[in-house]
Amino acid sequence: MPIKKYKPTTPGRRGASAQDFSDITKKRPEKSLTKVLKKHSGRNNTGSITVRHRGGGVKKLYRMVDFKRFSFDTPATVEAIEYDPNRGARIALVSFEDNTKAYYIAAKGQKVGDVVISSQQKIDATIGNRMPLEHIPVGLFVYNVELAPMTGGSIVRGAGTSAQLQTIEGAFAQLKFPSGEIRLIPKEALATVGTVSNPEYNLVRLGKAGRMRKKGWKPTVKGRAMNPVDHPHGGGEGRTSTGLKGGPKTPWGKKAMGVKTRNKKKASSKFILHRRKGKK
Repeated sequence: MPIKKYKPTTPGRRGASAQDFSDITKKRPEKSLTKVLKKHSGRNNTGSITVRHRGGGVKKLYRMVDFKRFSFDTPATVEAIEYDPNRGARIALVSFEDNTKAYYIAAKGQKVGDVVISSQQKIDATIGNRMPLEHIPVGLFVYNVELAPMTGGSIVRGAGTSAQLQTIEGAFAQLKFPSGEIRLIPKEALATVGTVSNPEYNLVRLGKAGRMRKKGWKPTVKGRAMNPVDHPHGGGEGRTSTGLKGGPKTPWGKKAMGVKTRNKKKASSKFILHRRKGKK
Protein backbone atom coordinates (compact mmCIF):
# COMPACT_ATOMS: atom_id res chain seq x y z
CA MET A 1 0.00 0.00 0.00
CA PRO A 2 1.64 3.27 -1.10
CA ILE A 3 1.41 6.32 1.13
CA LYS A 4 -0.40 9.33 -0.32
CA LYS A 5 1.18 12.70 0.54
CA TYR A 6 -0.60 16.03 0.42
CA LYS A 7 0.54 19.38 -0.92
CA PRO A 8 1.25 21.85 1.94
CA THR A 9 -1.76 24.03 1.14
CA THR A 10 -2.55 24.54 4.85
CA PRO A 11 -0.58 24.06 8.08
CA GLY A 12 -2.65 20.93 8.78
CA ARG A 13 -1.81 19.47 5.37
CA ARG A 14 1.91 20.16 5.70
CA GLY A 15 3.60 16.86 6.52
CA ALA A 16 0.30 14.97 6.57
CA SER A 17 -0.15 11.70 4.71
CA ALA A 18 -2.83 9.09 4.26
CA GLN A 19 -3.36 5.53 3.06
CA ASP A 20 -3.66 5.05 -0.69
CA PHE A 21 -6.31 2.28 -0.55
CA SER A 22 -5.23 1.02 -3.99
CA ASP A 23 -5.12 -2.52 -2.61
CA ILE A 24 -8.80 -2.45 -1.58
CA THR A 25 -11.04 -4.46 -3.93
CA LYS A 26 -14.41 -4.09 -2.13
CA LYS A 27 -15.77 -0.97 -0.45
CA ARG A 28 -18.83 -2.15 1.46
CA PRO A 29 -18.40 -4.74 4.24
CA GLU A 30 -20.23 -8.08 4.27
CA LYS A 31 -23.40 -7.27 6.23
CA SER A 32 -23.69 -10.70 7.87
CA LEU A 33 -20.17 -10.35 9.30
CA THR A 34 -20.60 -6.95 10.95
CA LYS A 35 -22.15 -5.72 14.17
CA VAL A 36 -22.61 -2.39 15.93
CA LEU A 37 -19.58 -1.27 17.92
CA LYS A 38 -20.87 0.39 21.09
CA LYS A 39 -18.78 3.31 22.34
CA HIS A 40 -17.69 3.51 25.96
CA SER A 41 -15.47 6.63 25.82
CA GLY A 42 -12.90 5.06 28.14
CA ARG A 43 -15.43 4.43 30.91
CA ASN A 44 -16.12 1.25 32.88
CA ASN A 45 -19.47 -0.21 33.96
CA THR A 46 -19.83 2.38 36.75
CA GLY A 47 -19.21 5.33 34.45
CA SER A 48 -15.74 6.14 35.80
CA ILE A 49 -13.05 7.10 33.29
CA THR A 50 -10.44 4.32 33.27
CA VAL A 51 -8.75 5.35 30.00
CA ARG A 52 -8.20 9.09 29.64
CA HIS A 53 -8.58 11.18 26.48
CA ARG A 54 -11.12 8.95 24.75
CA GLY A 55 -14.46 10.02 23.30
CA GLY A 56 -16.23 11.00 20.11
CA GLY A 57 -14.87 9.61 16.88
CA VAL A 58 -16.47 8.47 13.66
CA LYS A 59 -19.18 5.83 13.97
CA LYS A 60 -18.04 2.46 12.59
CA LEU A 61 -19.17 -1.15 12.32
CA TYR A 62 -17.13 -3.94 13.83
CA ARG A 63 -15.98 -6.63 11.38
CA MET A 64 -16.14 -10.06 13.01
CA VAL A 65 -12.70 -11.35 12.09
CA ASP A 66 -12.08 -15.07 12.61
CA PHE A 67 -8.82 -15.26 14.56
CA LYS A 68 -9.30 -18.97 15.37
CA ARG A 69 -9.73 -20.47 11.88
CA PHE A 70 -10.92 -23.83 13.18
CA SER A 71 -12.52 -24.81 9.83
CA PHE A 72 -9.87 -27.46 9.31
CA ASP A 73 -9.08 -29.04 5.93
CA THR A 74 -11.69 -26.89 4.20
CA PRO A 75 -10.27 -24.73 1.38
CA ALA A 76 -11.38 -21.10 1.34
CA THR A 77 -11.11 -18.73 -1.62
CA VAL A 78 -10.25 -15.07 -1.15
CA GLU A 79 -13.12 -13.05 -2.60
CA ALA A 80 -12.01 -9.55 -1.65
CA ILE A 81 -9.43 -7.51 0.25
CA GLU A 82 -11.22 -4.97 2.43
CA TYR A 83 -10.47 -1.98 4.66
CA ASP A 84 -11.15 -2.41 8.37
CA PRO A 85 -11.56 0.81 10.37
CA ASN A 86 -10.89 -1.08 13.61
CA ARG A 87 -7.32 -2.15 12.77
CA GLY A 88 -4.36 -1.15 10.63
CA ALA A 89 -4.20 -4.44 8.72
CA ARG A 90 -6.37 -5.32 5.74
CA ILE A 91 -8.91 -8.11 6.07
CA ALA A 92 -9.67 -10.80 3.51
CA LEU A 93 -13.23 -11.89 2.79
CA VAL A 94 -13.11 -15.65 2.11
CA SER A 95 -15.81 -18.07 1.02
CA PHE A 96 -16.00 -21.82 1.56
CA GLU A 97 -17.45 -24.54 -0.66
CA ASP A 98 -20.77 -24.41 1.23
CA ASN A 99 -21.03 -20.67 0.44
CA THR A 100 -20.38 -19.59 4.04
CA LYS A 101 -18.11 -16.58 4.41
CA ALA A 102 -15.61 -15.32 6.96
CA TYR A 103 -13.13 -12.53 7.53
CA TYR A 104 -9.43 -13.35 7.99
CA ILE A 105 -6.50 -11.02 8.63
CA ALA A 106 -5.02 -10.60 5.16
CA ALA A 107 -1.40 -11.52 4.58
CA LYS A 108 1.05 -9.32 2.71
CA GLY A 109 0.91 -10.24 -0.98
CA GLN A 110 -2.45 -12.01 -0.72
CA LYS A 111 -4.68 -11.51 -3.77
CA VAL A 112 -8.26 -12.16 -4.83
CA GLY A 113 -8.60 -15.74 -6.02
CA ASP A 114 -5.97 -17.19 -3.70
CA VAL A 115 -6.96 -20.40 -1.92
CA VAL A 116 -6.06 -20.74 1.76
CA ILE A 117 -6.55 -23.63 4.12
CA SER A 118 -6.25 -24.33 7.83
CA SER A 119 -5.23 -27.76 9.08
CA GLN A 120 -3.90 -29.58 12.11
CA GLN A 121 -1.72 -31.68 9.82
CA LYS A 122 1.28 -30.70 7.70
CA ILE A 123 0.25 -28.76 4.57
CA ASP A 124 2.03 -26.53 2.07
CA ALA A 125 3.64 -23.57 3.81
CA THR A 126 2.22 -21.00 1.40
CA ILE A 127 1.15 -17.49 2.38
CA GLY A 128 -2.14 -17.50 4.26
CA ASN A 129 -2.17 -21.20 5.21
CA ARG A 130 -2.56 -22.03 8.90
CA MET A 131 -1.17 -25.03 10.77
CA PRO A 132 0.64 -25.99 14.02
CA LEU A 133 4.09 -24.50 14.52
CA GLU A 134 5.69 -27.94 14.53
CA HIS A 135 4.74 -28.39 10.86
CA ILE A 136 6.04 -25.00 9.67
CA PRO A 137 9.59 -24.94 8.24
CA VAL A 138 12.13 -23.27 10.52
CA GLY A 139 13.03 -19.74 9.45
CA LEU A 140 9.64 -18.79 8.02
CA PHE A 141 7.68 -15.79 9.26
CA VAL A 142 4.25 -16.30 10.83
CA TYR A 143 1.47 -14.16 12.30
CA ASN A 144 -1.80 -14.50 14.26
CA VAL A 145 -0.08 -16.90 16.65
CA GLU A 146 -1.79 -18.77 19.49
CA LEU A 147 -0.26 -18.63 22.97
CA ALA A 148 -1.91 -21.94 23.83
CA PRO A 149 -3.28 -24.62 21.48
CA MET A 150 -6.88 -24.17 20.26
CA THR A 151 -7.40 -20.80 21.95
CA GLY A 152 -7.30 -18.63 18.82
CA GLY A 153 -4.62 -16.28 17.57
CA SER A 154 -3.89 -13.54 20.09
CA ILE A 155 -0.47 -12.09 19.20
CA VAL A 156 1.33 -10.77 16.09
CA ARG A 157 -1.80 -9.34 14.49
CA GLY A 158 -0.81 -5.70 13.86
CA ALA A 159 -0.23 -4.26 10.39
CA GLY A 160 3.11 -5.30 8.90
CA THR A 161 4.14 -7.51 11.83
CA SER A 162 5.46 -11.08 11.80
CA ALA A 163 7.32 -13.46 14.10
CA GLN A 164 10.16 -15.69 12.93
CA LEU A 165 10.15 -19.38 13.80
CA GLN A 166 13.69 -20.07 14.99
CA THR A 167 13.66 -23.68 16.14
CA ILE A 168 11.58 -26.56 17.51
CA GLU A 169 12.89 -28.06 20.74
CA GLY A 170 10.99 -30.71 22.67
CA ALA A 171 7.41 -29.61 23.27
CA PHE A 172 8.01 -25.97 22.34
CA ALA A 173 8.70 -23.79 19.34
CA GLN A 174 10.99 -20.79 19.71
CA LEU A 175 9.70 -17.57 18.14
CA LYS A 176 11.30 -14.17 17.78
CA PHE A 177 8.73 -11.38 17.89
CA PRO A 178 8.87 -7.91 16.31
CA SER A 179 9.74 -6.39 19.71
CA GLY A 180 12.91 -8.52 19.88
CA GLU A 181 11.45 -10.82 22.53
CA ILE A 182 12.24 -14.51 22.11
CA ARG A 183 9.60 -16.77 23.58
CA LEU A 184 8.68 -20.44 23.82
CA ILE A 185 5.26 -21.35 22.40
CA PRO A 186 3.74 -24.87 22.50
CA LYS A 187 4.51 -26.50 19.16
CA GLU A 188 0.86 -27.56 18.76
CA ALA A 189 -0.24 -23.89 18.71
CA LEU A 190 -1.58 -22.68 15.36
CA ALA A 191 0.01 -19.90 13.33
CA THR A 192 -0.54 -18.45 9.85
CA VAL A 193 2.33 -18.37 7.37
CA GLY A 194 3.34 -14.94 6.11
CA THR A 195 3.40 -11.31 7.25
CA VAL A 196 0.40 -9.17 8.16
CA SER A 197 -0.74 -6.91 5.32
CA ASN A 198 -0.41 -3.11 5.05
CA PRO A 199 3.21 -2.79 6.28
CA GLU A 200 3.38 0.96 5.48
CA TYR A 201 0.63 1.76 7.99
CA ASN A 202 3.13 3.11 10.52
CA LEU A 203 4.29 5.73 8.01
CA VAL A 204 0.93 7.54 7.95
CA ARG A 205 1.08 10.99 9.58
CA LEU A 206 -2.23 12.47 10.66
CA GLY A 207 -0.94 16.03 10.52
CA LYS A 208 -3.66 17.77 12.54
CA ALA A 209 -5.71 17.38 15.69
CA GLY A 210 -8.98 17.00 13.78
CA ARG A 211 -7.95 13.63 12.37
CA MET A 212 -7.15 12.42 15.88
CA ARG A 213 -10.65 13.45 17.00
CA LYS A 214 -12.12 11.36 14.18
CA LYS A 215 -10.22 8.37 15.56
CA GLY A 216 -11.77 8.95 18.99
CA TRP A 217 -8.77 10.59 20.70
CA LYS A 218 -9.34 13.81 22.62
CA PRO A 219 -6.62 16.44 23.28
CA THR A 220 -3.73 15.51 25.56
CA VAL A 221 -1.33 17.88 27.32
CA LYS A 222 1.87 17.38 29.29
CA GLY A 223 1.70 17.01 33.05
CA ARG A 224 3.88 20.06 33.60
CA ALA A 225 1.26 22.20 31.82
CA MET A 226 -1.30 21.27 34.51
CA ASN A 227 -1.90 22.54 38.01
CA PRO A 228 -0.35 20.73 41.00
CA VAL A 229 -3.77 19.41 41.99
CA ASP A 230 -4.08 17.61 38.65
CA HIS A 231 -0.60 16.16 38.13
CA PRO A 232 2.65 15.69 40.11
CA HIS A 233 4.52 17.59 37.38
CA GLY A 234 2.19 20.59 37.57
CA GLY A 235 2.80 24.05 39.00
CA GLY A 236 5.89 26.24 39.08
CA GLU A 237 6.75 29.53 37.42
CA GLY A 238 7.40 29.49 33.71
CA ARG A 239 8.96 26.44 32.11
CA THR A 240 9.90 24.10 34.91
CA SER A 241 11.27 20.58 35.02
CA THR A 242 9.52 17.81 36.89
CA GLY A 243 11.75 18.42 39.90
CA LEU A 244 10.74 15.13 41.45
CA LYS A 245 12.88 12.71 43.38
CA GLY A 246 13.02 9.41 41.54
CA GLY A 247 12.15 10.82 38.11
CA PRO A 248 8.91 11.41 36.20
CA LYS A 249 5.62 10.26 37.68
CA THR A 250 2.21 9.24 36.37
CA PRO A 251 -0.83 11.36 37.28
CA TRP A 252 -1.31 8.97 40.22
CA GLY A 253 2.23 9.31 41.57
CA LYS A 254 3.80 6.11 40.29
CA LYS A 255 7.13 6.05 38.46
CA ALA A 256 6.62 6.58 34.75
CA MET A 257 9.90 5.73 33.00
CA GLY A 258 12.21 2.74 33.10
CA VAL A 259 9.97 0.77 35.43
CA LYS A 260 9.07 -2.84 34.78
CA THR A 261 5.32 -3.30 34.96
CA ARG A 262 5.26 -7.06 34.41
CA ASN A 263 4.41 -9.13 37.49
CA LYS A 264 7.51 -11.01 38.61
CA LYS A 265 5.35 -13.96 39.70
CA LYS A 266 3.57 -14.29 36.36
CA ALA A 267 3.46 -17.97 35.40
CA SER A 268 4.38 -17.40 31.74
CA SER A 269 7.68 -15.64 32.56
CA LYS A 270 9.52 -18.96 32.36
CA PHE A 271 8.71 -19.14 28.64
CA ILE A 272 10.46 -15.85 27.85
CA LEU A 273 14.06 -16.56 26.84
CA HIS A 274 14.98 -12.96 25.98
CA ARG A 275 13.04 -9.86 27.00
CA ARG A 276 11.97 -7.28 24.46
CA LYS A 277 14.22 -4.38 23.50
CA GLY A 278 14.92 -2.03 26.37
CA LYS A 279 14.04 -4.66 28.99
CA LYS A 280 16.31 -7.02 30.87
